[in-house]
Amino acid sequence: MTEEPRQRVEKVRGSRRARLTRVEGTLSDSEAEATLREQEQEARPPGPAGANDARLLGDKPPHY
Repeated sequence: MTEEPRQRVEKVRGSRRARLTRVEGTLSDSEAEATLREQEQEARPPGPAGANDARLLGDKPPHY
């Protein structure tokens, strides 16, 4: 049985949350966020922006 690389939990001093180490072949948080932003840009309809488009796109649901 071969051991695959796994994430390890690292405690962060002064923080309530721990951090996971990166596994080779995965995206970092910033890379994943950039990918999501690119997909969001592609999903927007072509044409001029309406008066409330920026506000509607920026609003977050109450459960966030």
